[in-house]
Amino acid sequence: MVKIRLRRMGAKKRPFYRVVVADARSPRDGRYIEEIGYYDPTKDPAVIKIDEDKAVRWINNGAQPTDTARSLLKKTGVLKKVHELKQLQSKANES
Repeated sequence: MVKIRLRRMGAKKRPFYRVVVADARSPRDGRYIEEIGYYDPTKDPAVIKIDEDKAVRWINNGAQPTDTARSLLKKTGVLKKVHELKQLQSKANES
């Protein structure tokens, strides 16, 4: 299974995360398929930057976000965009 999750970077006590698409069996900071954004919780307010097109494509292809990644995707509006696209597709299929 493919997951959208966080990969920890940065120094000790100074976390910085990359939002990546990875195989569920690979280690947290190990091999990943594609980087789709980053999250910096040390800034005030926290910085979240996610490439919407890549994230939507991966979710439509079956990638499952982890709980934390899901909350970041929700804050950036990616999940809303995925939902709207699914509604448009279902309306197009009904016609």
